[in-house]
Amino acid sequence: MLPALLAVTVPDLGFNLPWLAEVSYPQIDPVLVSIGPIPIRWYSLAYIAGLVLGYLWVRSSLPRTQTITAKAVDDLFLWIIVGVVAGGRLGSVLFYGLQREPERYLSDPIAWVSVWDGGMSFHGGFVGVVLAVILWSRFNPKSNYWEISDLLAISAPIGLFFGRIANFINAELYGRPTELPWAMRFPIYTREREVVAFTEPRHPSQLYEAALEGVVLFIALNLLWRNAALRARPGLITGGFMAGYGLFRFLVEFVRKPDDGLEAGILKFGGLGNFTTGQELSVPMIIMGIALILWRWNAPVTRTAPKAD
Repeated sequence: MLPALLAVTVPDLGFNLPWLAEVSYPQIDPVLVSIGPIPIRWYSLAYIAGLVLGYLWVRSSLPRTQTITAKAVDDLFLWIIVGVVAGGRLGSVLFYGLQREPERYLSDPIAWVSVWDGGMSFHGGFVGVVLAVILWSRFNPKSNYWEISDLLAISAPIGLFFGRIANFINAELYGRPTELPWAMRFPIYTREREVVAFTEPRHPSQLYEAALEGVVLFIALNLLWRNAALRARPGLITGGFMAGYGLFRFLVEFVRKPDDGLEAGILKFGGLGNFTTGQELSVPMIIMGIALILWRWNAPVTRTAPKAD
Protein backbone atom coordinates (compact mmCIF):
# COMPACT_ATOMS: atom_id res chain seq x y z
CA MET A 1 0.00 0.00 0.00
CA LEU A 2 1.29 3.47 -0.86
CA PRO A 3 1.70 6.02 1.95
CA ALA A 4 -1.21 8.37 2.50
CA LEU A 5 0.92 11.33 1.41
CA LEU A 6 1.09 9.81 -2.05
CA ALA A 7 -2.66 9.93 -2.58
CA VAL A 8 -4.19 12.96 -4.19
CA THR A 9 -7.80 13.74 -5.00
CA VAL A 10 -8.31 15.09 -8.50
CA PRO A 11 -11.40 17.33 -8.28
CA ASP A 12 -12.16 17.22 -12.00
CA LEU A 13 -12.39 13.42 -11.95
CA GLY A 14 -13.76 12.97 -8.45
CA PHE A 15 -11.65 9.96 -7.45
CA ASN A 16 -8.22 9.18 -6.04
CA LEU A 17 -5.23 8.48 -8.25
CA PRO A 18 -2.46 7.37 -5.88
CA TRP A 19 0.09 6.98 -8.67
CA LEU A 20 -0.43 10.59 -9.80
CA ALA A 21 1.11 11.56 -6.51
CA GLU A 22 1.50 14.84 -4.74
CA VAL A 23 5.23 14.68 -4.11
CA SER A 24 6.25 14.84 -0.47
CA TYR A 25 8.62 17.73 0.27
CA PRO A 26 11.93 16.36 1.64
CA GLN A 27 12.35 18.55 4.70
CA ILE A 28 16.04 19.37 5.16
CA ASP A 29 17.40 21.46 8.00
CA PRO A 30 18.62 24.75 6.44
CA VAL A 31 21.55 24.59 8.87
CA LEU A 32 23.97 21.89 7.75
CA VAL A 33 26.06 22.03 10.91
CA SER A 34 26.80 24.44 13.74
CA ILE A 35 30.34 25.17 14.84
CA GLY A 36 29.85 26.52 18.33
CA PRO A 37 27.42 29.45 18.02
CA ILE A 38 28.05 29.81 14.28
CA PRO A 39 25.53 28.01 12.01
CA ILE A 40 26.77 26.81 8.61
CA ARG A 41 23.78 27.12 6.31
CA TRP A 42 23.12 25.41 3.00
CA TYR A 43 22.42 28.84 1.52
CA SER A 44 25.91 30.07 2.39
CA LEU A 45 27.44 26.89 1.01
CA ALA A 46 25.49 27.39 -2.23
CA TYR A 47 27.14 30.78 -2.73
CA ILE A 48 30.55 29.32 -1.93
CA ALA A 49 30.03 26.33 -4.25
CA GLY A 50 28.84 28.57 -7.08
CA LEU A 51 31.83 30.90 -6.77
CA VAL A 52 34.40 28.11 -6.41
CA LEU A 53 33.07 26.00 -9.28
CA GLY A 54 32.61 29.10 -11.44
CA TYR A 55 36.20 30.09 -10.70
CA LEU A 56 37.46 26.60 -11.61
CA TRP A 57 35.48 26.64 -14.85
CA VAL A 58 36.89 30.03 -15.85
CA ARG A 59 40.45 28.90 -15.05
CA SER A 60 39.98 25.72 -17.11
CA SER A 61 38.74 27.77 -20.08
CA LEU A 62 41.70 30.17 -20.23
CA PRO A 63 43.50 28.22 -23.01
CA ARG A 64 40.66 29.25 -25.34
CA THR A 65 41.10 32.94 -24.58
CA GLN A 66 43.70 35.37 -25.89
CA THR A 67 43.91 38.27 -23.44
CA ILE A 68 43.26 36.80 -19.98
CA THR A 69 45.87 35.35 -17.63
CA ALA A 70 45.41 33.09 -14.62
CA LYS A 71 46.73 35.82 -12.32
CA ALA A 72 44.17 38.27 -13.68
CA VAL A 73 41.35 35.78 -13.00
CA ASP A 74 42.52 35.28 -9.41
CA ASP A 75 42.39 39.03 -8.85
CA LEU A 76 39.07 39.40 -10.67
CA PHE A 77 37.22 36.91 -8.48
CA LEU A 78 37.96 38.98 -5.38
CA TRP A 79 36.16 41.87 -7.08
CA ILE A 80 33.32 39.55 -8.10
CA ILE A 81 32.74 38.32 -4.55
CA VAL A 82 32.31 41.92 -3.39
CA GLY A 83 30.05 42.70 -6.36
CA VAL A 84 27.83 39.66 -5.80
CA VAL A 85 27.34 40.22 -2.07
CA ALA A 86 27.03 44.03 -2.12
CA GLY A 87 24.91 44.15 -5.28
CA GLY A 88 22.77 41.20 -4.27
CA ARG A 89 21.95 42.65 -0.87
CA LEU A 90 21.42 46.22 -2.08
CA GLY A 91 19.20 44.97 -4.90
CA SER A 92 17.14 42.92 -2.46
CA VAL A 93 16.50 45.98 -0.31
CA LEU A 94 15.79 48.38 -3.21
CA PHE A 95 13.69 46.04 -5.36
CA TYR A 96 11.85 44.13 -2.64
CA GLY A 97 12.57 45.23 0.93
CA LEU A 98 11.55 48.88 0.61
CA GLN A 99 8.24 47.86 -0.95
CA ARG A 100 7.51 45.18 1.63
CA GLU A 101 8.87 46.74 4.85
CA PRO A 102 9.64 50.42 4.18
CA GLU A 103 9.54 51.41 7.86
CA ARG A 104 12.15 48.82 8.80
CA TYR A 105 14.69 49.85 6.18
CA LEU A 106 14.14 53.59 6.56
CA SER A 107 14.54 53.47 10.34
CA ASP A 108 17.27 50.84 10.71
CA PRO A 109 20.45 51.30 8.60
CA ILE A 110 21.78 47.94 9.84
CA ALA A 111 18.90 46.18 8.06
CA TRP A 112 20.42 47.24 4.72
CA VAL A 113 23.50 45.07 5.30
CA SER A 114 22.02 42.26 7.43
CA VAL A 115 22.71 39.47 4.95
CA TRP A 116 22.54 37.01 7.87
CA ASP A 117 18.76 37.58 7.93
CA GLY A 118 18.52 36.48 4.30
CA GLY A 119 17.51 38.44 1.25
CA MET A 120 19.65 38.52 -1.89
CA SER A 121 18.57 39.61 -5.37
CA PHE A 122 19.98 38.08 -8.54
CA HIS A 123 19.30 41.26 -10.53
CA GLY A 124 21.16 43.31 -7.92
CA GLY A 125 24.01 40.81 -7.85
CA PHE A 126 24.19 40.95 -11.65
CA VAL A 127 24.57 44.74 -11.60
CA GLY A 128 27.17 44.40 -8.84
CA VAL A 129 29.23 41.97 -10.91
CA VAL A 130 29.00 44.18 -14.02
CA LEU A 131 30.30 47.17 -12.04
CA ALA A 132 33.03 45.02 -10.46
CA VAL A 133 34.25 43.82 -13.86
CA ILE A 134 34.20 47.38 -15.24
CA LEU A 135 36.32 48.62 -12.32
CA TRP A 136 38.64 45.62 -12.57
CA SER A 137 39.13 46.16 -16.31
CA ARG A 138 40.34 49.72 -15.67
CA PHE A 139 43.25 48.23 -13.74
CA ASN A 140 43.78 45.48 -16.33
CA PRO A 141 43.61 47.30 -19.68
CA LYS A 142 45.32 44.44 -21.53
CA SER A 143 42.39 42.10 -20.84
CA ASN A 144 39.45 42.21 -23.24
CA TYR A 145 36.38 43.25 -21.21
CA TRP A 146 33.91 41.33 -23.36
CA GLU A 147 36.06 38.21 -23.39
CA ILE A 148 36.12 38.00 -19.60
CA SER A 149 32.43 38.92 -19.56
CA ASP A 150 31.65 35.92 -21.77
CA LEU A 151 33.56 33.59 -19.45
CA LEU A 152 31.70 34.90 -16.42
CA ALA A 153 28.37 34.66 -18.25
CA ILE A 154 28.92 30.94 -18.86
CA SER A 155 29.94 30.30 -15.26
CA ALA A 156 26.99 32.25 -13.80
CA PRO A 157 24.43 29.42 -14.29
CA ILE A 158 26.55 27.26 -11.97
CA GLY A 159 25.88 29.66 -9.12
CA LEU A 160 22.25 30.06 -10.14
CA PHE A 161 21.75 26.29 -9.98
CA PHE A 162 23.13 25.98 -6.45
CA GLY A 163 21.29 29.09 -5.33
CA ARG A 164 17.92 27.72 -6.45
CA ILE A 165 18.62 24.38 -4.78
CA ALA A 166 19.33 26.31 -1.58
CA ASN A 167 16.00 28.15 -2.00
CA PHE A 168 14.34 24.74 -2.26
CA ILE A 169 16.05 23.48 0.90
CA ASN A 170 14.99 26.65 2.72
CA ALA A 171 11.38 26.14 1.52
CA GLU A 172 11.32 29.69 0.13
CA LEU A 173 10.43 31.26 -3.22
CA TYR A 174 8.10 28.37 -4.02
CA GLY A 175 5.37 28.50 -6.64
CA ARG A 176 1.68 29.19 -6.90
CA PRO A 177 -1.01 26.61 -6.04
CA THR A 178 -1.40 23.79 -8.55
CA GLU A 179 -3.03 20.38 -8.94
CA LEU A 180 -0.19 18.95 -11.02
CA PRO A 181 1.06 15.58 -9.78
CA TRP A 182 4.51 16.89 -8.78
CA ALA A 183 3.07 19.64 -6.57
CA MET A 184 4.57 19.92 -3.09
CA ARG A 185 3.36 21.13 0.29
CA PHE A 186 6.09 23.39 1.64
CA PRO A 187 6.54 23.95 5.39
CA ILE A 188 5.72 27.37 6.80
CA TYR A 189 8.27 28.43 9.40
CA THR A 190 8.29 30.92 12.24
CA ARG A 191 11.27 33.25 12.52
CA GLU A 192 12.77 30.65 14.87
CA ARG A 193 12.47 28.05 12.07
CA GLU A 194 9.67 26.09 13.75
CA VAL A 195 7.15 24.50 11.40
CA VAL A 196 3.67 25.83 12.14
CA ALA A 197 1.80 24.66 9.03
CA PHE A 198 2.15 23.49 5.45
CA THR A 199 1.11 25.23 2.25
CA GLU A 200 -1.46 23.88 -0.14
CA PRO A 201 0.10 21.92 -3.04
CA ARG A 202 2.31 24.31 -4.98
CA HIS A 203 4.72 24.39 -7.92
CA PRO A 204 8.32 23.60 -6.87
CA SER A 205 9.36 26.64 -8.89
CA GLN A 206 12.84 26.65 -7.35
CA LEU A 207 13.51 23.37 -9.18
CA TYR A 208 12.13 24.81 -12.43
CA GLU A 209 14.57 27.69 -12.13
CA ALA A 210 17.46 25.41 -11.19
CA ALA A 211 16.79 23.38 -14.34
CA LEU A 212 16.26 26.32 -16.73
CA GLU A 213 18.52 29.07 -15.36
CA GLY A 214 21.12 26.57 -14.23
CA VAL A 215 21.35 23.41 -16.32
CA VAL A 216 19.75 24.43 -19.63
CA LEU A 217 21.39 27.86 -19.77
CA PHE A 218 24.83 26.45 -18.86
CA ILE A 219 24.62 23.81 -21.60
CA ALA A 220 23.39 26.31 -24.21
CA LEU A 221 26.10 28.87 -23.45
CA ASN A 222 28.78 26.19 -23.46
CA LEU A 223 27.69 25.07 -26.92
CA LEU A 224 28.00 28.66 -28.12
CA TRP A 225 31.42 28.98 -26.48
CA ARG A 226 32.70 25.91 -28.31
CA ASN A 227 32.06 27.65 -31.62
CA ALA A 228 35.34 29.41 -32.46
CA ALA A 229 33.62 31.91 -34.77
CA LEU A 230 31.35 33.07 -31.94
CA ARG A 231 34.25 33.30 -29.52
CA ALA A 232 35.88 35.65 -32.03
CA ARG A 233 33.08 38.13 -31.34
CA PRO A 234 33.35 38.74 -27.57
CA GLY A 235 30.11 39.89 -26.00
CA LEU A 236 27.78 37.64 -27.98
CA ILE A 237 27.66 35.04 -25.23
CA THR A 238 27.12 37.71 -22.59
CA GLY A 239 24.11 38.90 -24.56
CA GLY A 240 22.89 35.32 -24.84
CA PHE A 241 23.11 34.91 -21.07
CA MET A 242 21.20 38.12 -20.39
CA ALA A 243 18.44 37.29 -22.86
CA GLY A 244 18.28 33.62 -21.81
CA TYR A 245 18.16 34.28 -18.07
CA GLY A 246 15.64 37.08 -18.50
CA LEU A 247 13.37 34.87 -20.62
CA PHE A 248 13.51 31.86 -18.27
CA ARG A 249 12.94 34.02 -15.19
CA PHE A 250 10.06 35.87 -16.87
CA LEU A 251 8.33 32.59 -17.75
CA VAL A 252 8.82 30.91 -14.36
CA GLU A 253 7.39 33.98 -12.63
CA PHE A 254 3.98 32.99 -14.00
CA VAL A 255 3.99 29.94 -11.69
CA ARG A 256 6.17 31.35 -8.90
CA LYS A 257 4.52 32.87 -5.84
CA PRO A 258 5.22 36.62 -5.73
CA ASP A 259 6.95 37.92 -2.62
CA ASP A 260 4.53 38.83 0.15
CA GLY A 261 3.25 42.35 -0.40
CA LEU A 262 4.56 42.45 -3.98
CA GLU A 263 1.83 40.50 -5.74
CA ALA A 264 1.38 43.16 -8.43
CA GLY A 265 4.93 44.39 -8.86
CA ILE A 266 5.76 48.08 -9.17
CA LEU A 267 4.39 49.04 -12.58
CA LYS A 268 0.82 48.76 -13.82
CA PHE A 269 0.05 47.67 -17.36
CA GLY A 270 -3.69 48.29 -17.62
CA GLY A 271 -5.38 45.71 -19.82
CA LEU A 272 -2.16 43.71 -20.05
CA GLY A 273 -2.42 42.92 -16.36
CA ASN A 274 0.23 43.32 -13.69
CA PHE A 275 3.66 41.78 -13.95
CA THR A 276 5.57 40.66 -10.88
CA THR A 277 8.64 42.56 -9.75
CA GLY A 278 10.79 39.71 -11.05
CA GLN A 279 9.22 40.02 -14.49
CA GLU A 280 9.63 43.78 -14.53
CA LEU A 281 13.34 43.37 -13.80
CA SER A 282 13.72 40.59 -16.38
CA VAL A 283 12.23 42.46 -19.35
CA PRO A 284 15.12 44.99 -19.48
CA MET A 285 17.59 42.08 -19.32
CA ILE A 286 15.95 40.45 -22.34
CA ILE A 287 15.95 43.70 -24.32
CA MET A 288 19.55 44.57 -23.42
CA GLY A 289 20.65 41.01 -24.12
CA ILE A 290 19.16 41.04 -27.62
CA ALA A 291 20.60 44.51 -28.28
CA LEU A 292 24.04 43.34 -27.14
CA ILE A 293 23.86 40.29 -29.42
CA LEU A 294 23.01 42.48 -32.42
CA TRP A 295 25.71 45.01 -31.57
CA ARG A 296 28.48 42.47 -31.07
CA TRP A 297 27.39 40.43 -34.11
CA ASN A 298 27.74 43.47 -36.35
CA ALA A 299 30.92 44.73 -34.69
CA PRO A 300 34.25 44.08 -36.43
CA VAL A 301 36.14 41.00 -35.28
CA THR A 302 38.78 42.51 -33.02
CA ARG A 303 40.94 39.44 -32.52
CA THR A 304 41.98 36.36 -34.40
CA ALA A 305 39.52 33.51 -34.02
CA PRO A 306 41.07 30.52 -32.23
CA LYS A 307 41.14 27.20 -33.98
CA ALA A 308 37.86 25.33 -33.93
CA ASP A 309 37.46 22.72 -31.21
